[in-house]
Amino acid sequence: MARTQKDYLADLLAEEAAAEVTSAAAMPAASDSAPAPEPEAPARLARTRGTTLLGRESALARVASGEVRQVTQLLLDPARVRIWPGNARVYADLSEENVRELIDSIVAENGQKVPAVVRRIDGDPDHDYEVIAGTRRHFAISWLRANSYPDMQFVAQVAQLDDEAAFRLADLENRARKDVSDLERARNYAEALRNHYGNHLTRMAERLKLSKGWLSKMIKVAGIPDTVIAAFASPSDVQLKPAYPLAQSLDDKTAAKAILAEARLLAREQGDRRSRGQAAIVATDVLRRLLAAPAGPQEAEEMFSWAMPGGRTALSVLSVNRQGVTVRLHAGSGAEHEHLVTAFREALAQLEREGRGLQR
Repeated sequence: MARTQKDYLADLLAEEAAAEVTSAAAMPAASDSAPAPEPEAPARLARTRGTTLLGRESALARVASGEVRQVTQLLLDPARVRIWPGNARVYADLSEENVRELIDSIVAENGQKVPAVVRRIDGDPDHDYEVIAGTRRHFAISWLRANSYPDMQFVAQVAQLDDEAAFRLADLENRARKDVSDLERARNYAEALRNHYGNHLTRMAERLKLSKGWLSKMIKVAGIPDTVIAAFASPSDVQLKPAYPLAQSLDDKTAAKAILAEARLLAREQGDRRSRGQAAIVATDVLRRLLAAPAGPQEAEEMFSWAMPGGRTALSVLSVNRQGVTVRLHAGSGAEHEHLVTAFREALAQLEREGRGLQR
């Protein structure tokens, strides 16, 4: 009996790690006289055909290759294709700037060469398909059609996948993507844990071939509230290893209250810096201040800082208490006296806005 596409995909995803190792070991040298492979059972040949492709595209290329006869390749209008919400990548965060390399590549190659994977949908009058893997390709083609390339087509392989299989396929593509942040992946895993695995972490880890401990940490980081995330210059600054202790600290109600208050102050400071064209507070400093917040503001090393246009800190407010404000002037910042006077005035104004100004 012929295997269905769904059965094939489930087996393929489960065997992904082993398949790549086998592919690397079995790839022959480039030669016209390479020996023919030994005879194998037809089912085994079906599984291993196409495994000479390594790296990020390996799984997708094999899923969306001709070995699965039920898959159809189409040229689509991207406007009729929506993005599957189960993917980790946030489509709204894509821009011409961060997809520029892919856009240029598609133009240079006179079209999209690596097909996306989509599935057919019903009940949506505005869309016929949704993207499972290939979100950046969808954005690039959409951008090109709106900018001097109106005839550019979105190349896609149409697959029949349930939500859990679609999630595993999208996850395989995203694992090797450096531009998918830890926070995006963590929140994607947390949502999948609820929607596809009934909150059974062990089952999810087994299906994804991931360490249960590592997956548990990802789920924990996913629970950091948006108020705390806003303290960082960018959500992409929230990385798994340094953010995990912060997520643990938020389990304590008293500590969480102090962390949330400090996060709001940091978010305002980040906004003020952006409006003045200054460098953002770096992630390490944000984490340090958030983790120090439960000890009280007088214990924090730095509450407010003012940097020169080149990024060097010139003045820092270290503490505020009933006795007064402790200010540090940083040597080597290159700041002139008038710069420091301006910084001090801005620091006082910032403290006033936060309700922590000098008592008069």
